[in-house]
This record gives sequence, structure tokens and C-alpha cells, in this order.
Amino acid sequence: MSTASDLPAPRRKSVAVDVGGVTVGGDAPVVVQSMTNTDTADITKTVLQVAALARAGSELVRITVDRDEAAKAVPHIREKLDAMGCDVPLVGDFHYIGHTLLGENPACAEALAKFRINPGNVGFKDKKDRQFSAIIDLALKYQKPVRIGVNWGSLDQALLTRLMDENANSPEPKDARAVMHDAMVVSGLESAARAEELGLGAQHIIISAKVSAIQDLVAVYSALARRCDYALHLGLTEAGMGSKGIVASSAAMGILLQQGIGDTIRFSLTPEPGGDRTLEVQTAQELLQTMGLRSFVPVVAACPGCGRTTSTVFQELARDVQDMIRERMPEWKSRYPGVETLNLAVMGCIVNGPGESKHADVGISLPGTGETPAAPVFIDGQKAMTLRGPNIAQDFKGILEDYIEQRFGRA
Repeated sequence: MSTASDLPAPRRKSVAVDVGGVTVGGDAPVVVQSMTNTDTADITKTVLQVAALARAGSELVRITVDRDEAAKAVPHIREKLDAMGCDVPLVGDFHYIGHTLLGENPACAEALAKFRINPGNVGFKDKKDRQFSAIIDLALKYQKPVRIGVNWGSLDQALLTRLMDENANSPEPKDARAVMHDAMVVSGLESAARAEELGLGAQHIIISAKVSAIQDLVAVYSALARRCDYALHLGLTEAGMGSKGIVASSAAMGILLQQGIGDTIRFSLTPEPGGDRTLEVQTAQELLQTMGLRSFVPVVAACPGCGRTTSTVFQELARDVQDMIRERMPEWKSRYPGVETLNLAVMGCIVNGPGESKHADVGISLPGTGETPAAPVFIDGQKAMTLRGPNIAQDFKGILEDYIEQRFGRA
């Protein structure tokens, strides 16, 4: 049984922001978002990828708006998504010339649910405030929230130089890395303060401060959380490919989420060539679910296997059940409210199999090496039946379908 110390700290109280009907911050659950890697000017490819990300569970999808062709494509992308019944809000990612693209393409500004701007490259020297102010004015005109997205790969060099000089003249100077952390925080907060001076309320501002190292991310966001109540977007930038990117992102964001910091998250994973972009959505959901912050799909507990489980039957069944859940979840979610809280167990031998299966809503303990070729099935903590023969996997999946109908169909 979970104790108070097992659970995440209470969520940091932040200002709620409405992003196209999705609430970020306040009392809302942590929102999962993702980003396309298509050329936004390619309307068909972008629509298909946005729709795939939304089907996977992305609640916000960011698209690159880097040139006039991309800006002109945005309203058509929105129109086609709406025609498909995909109402996921679109976030426009702007760098360098966002003020021009939004000003010259009002249909693009209308179609987007949020603008993301980077204070490190919104403009330089005397142009910076003018171009930043132009985007904020457009956000006010179209009543859109803004994410002020600081990134240490494109940090405002004038700000960093100023803070470095101040630090050098301090009686107790910090090391360079600590000054970099300060610069990330100051960049976000000063930009947000300027946006408020221009009339954009805190209820329309989200801040992110992305770095690519775990301890740096924890330090920067911990400082941000202490110094403001803006909604915060979490993400480890340039996290990497494969297991490295997943582990690094999970470790960094898990620490912060455990402290109650973070209102929306993204896993910035480098996909394999031709890889599935929706992996970043799935991993974000799994992080939130394993931490007990949200429920998205039924959880399957499965043992890792050992010398007692030389057969691959339980591994194949665990995989089949996971695949079944992913495939059936869109229908289950609409037909069976609450099905995402279901707990399942697929175990490989008698050592922990029956006990783990009793803790699950539905569990099966498959025979290990040398055990009787029988698979007891437990439902709601009680042994319900024993499966035998070549069709155990199919029979067990049928039991799951029946259980879901009986338990959640009444809802």
C-alpha cells in the first residue's frame, strides 16, 4: 500500500492557461505535448503526423513555422484536421522572423492555439524589444497565449555577458555554470515581465527553460518554480536517441514532477531514421502514469524472466496484451470510462506469479520451467479459472475483453 512519502509532492500552484480548450497549469493534470518533424509547408504529411500524434494521446502538437510557405500552410492544416474530427490544438514554433510571419499571415495567427517564441533569437540589439513587442501585440490581437521558450543553445548572449560581468565583480562570484543557470531563469522572467508590461496577462504566459543535462534542468526549473507562478513547460532538450533519450528525460522530469514542478511535458527524442514519432507521446504518458500522476492506458505488470522461465510464452503474451491495449484503447476509451485505471499482470512462474496476479485486477501466472502446464487466472484477487492447452493467449485476451465489458460497460 502506498504511503504519503511514496506519492509526488502537491503540485506547485501555477496560473492556469487556456490553450485552445486545453488547460495548462492551475488544477489541471499535467498535459502531454509533442512536436512534428515534417516540413510544415507539406500540408498532407503534416496533417497525417499531427493526427497520428493526437491519436497516440498528444494533447497539444507544436509545428514549425519558419517561413512564409509554412505560415500559409497552417490554416489549411487546421482545416483538414477539423474535417477529420481531430481537434488537437496547434502551437506555432517561431524563431527569428515570427513577428513578420504572424503579421503578414493573419489566417495563420487565427489557426494557431499558442505562439512559442524564443527570447534568445526573437531579435538582436536594438531590434530585440521591437520584434518581441510585435509578437506580443499580435498575441493580444488574436487572444492567444504565448510560451516564452528559453533554450541554452540559443541563450541571449547580451544577457549572459551582463550577468557574467556582474558575477565577476561580485565579492563572492559563482562558477560559470551557476551563472548560466541564472541567465536561463532571468531570460524567461524578464521576457515574461515585459510581456505583462505590454498587456499580456499571466494567464496567457507559459515559460520553459530547456537544457540538455539532467542536473542543469533540475537546478533551472527549481529556481523558476521558487521565483514565479507562471505555468511551466518541462522538457530536456536534445535528449538523444533511443534508451538514452528516454532515460535522461524520465530522470530529469521525474525529479521535478516528484517535487510538484511542471504543468506540461514533452519528450524531445531523436527518432530512428524513419522511426515512429509517436514514441515521444507514449513515453511521456508512461512517465506520468508510472509516477501515479495520470492514467492513460491499463498497466501491465510482467516479470523480467530468469532461469525458471526458459519458455518465451509469458513474454509473448505480455507483448500481445500490450499490443492489444494500444490497438483497442481508442475504442475502449470512448466505450468504457475509467478503463485506463485497469491493472493487469502477466507472470512467468509460480514464485511471484500468483501473488502478483492477486494484486492485479486481472492476472495470469504462466507455467515456468518444469511446472505443471497450467495457467491459473486471478480476477479481483481471487482465482477464477485455470487455462490449459495451445490457446491460452487467445483465451486470456477474451477474458480481458469480458472483464472490461462487465466492469466498465456499466459506467
